[in-house]
Amino acid sequence: MAVLNVNIDHVATIRQARRTDEPDPVWAAVQCELAGANGITVHLRQDRRHISDRDVEVLKQTVASKFNLEMGLAEPIVRIAERIVPDQVTLVPERRQELTTEGGLDCVKHKQRLAQVVKRMHKKGILVSTFITPDTEQILASAETGCDAVELHTGAYANAKKDTVMEQCLNALADARDTGISAGLIVHAGHGLTYRNIAPVASIEGLCEFNIGHSIVSRAVLVGMRRATEEMIRLIEQFSKKGV
Repeated sequence: MAVLNVNIDHVATIRQARRTDEPDPVWAAVQCELAGANGITVHLRQDRRHISDRDVEVLKQTVASKFNLEMGLAEPIVRIAERIVPDQVTLVPERRQELTTEGGLDCVKHKQRLAQVVKRMHKKGILVSTFITPDTEQILASAETGCDAVELHTGAYANAKKDTVMEQCLNALADARDTGISAGLIVHAGHGLTYRNIAPVASIEGLCEFNIGHSIVSRAVLVGMRRATEEMIRLIEQFSKKGV
């Protein structure tokens, strides 16, 4: 059955809007774990627009479940990961002008650098996943560089307006799952998933882990972090039991 990692970046976004000390994403992580989340995800960006170095350090010390650090391939961030030693890093593309991570990491283009980073992470006992589009070449490049997992970018599905396009995207995700499993990879998924659209993706067997952030934090503003997390967990459990 698939499990939920909650991305708490946007708790920090609210804090940074006033450049104060609340809400603290560390508090949010505790609430997510009390609700039953399998892990906590944060993205330490080079511009530190939301999550800070202090957040990562304290989360490493306090998260009792899986601590997943999203990060680019930039050397200063790689060194921080080596020092902090999260349970997992998810390697993502990063452009300073983007509002959120758009598109997947080009593992084919950056294959040499990717292999170097994977080797360094493995030396520290850190699992490595790449955030990629559901594309065969990207999946195989991830496997060839020694990655443990891939996270399939679900943005195309989340943004689809027509049922036919949505179905094509779901088929692409299912095909990518098959390719990933055949290549010896664990397969995760995430990006743009909400309470309204999670069901069809959660129904795809073999997707082990979902990383969901903005929708949960948005709901939490109204109902609280613990309840928002519990509601998403129930949906994932409900539909992942049904399968495709």
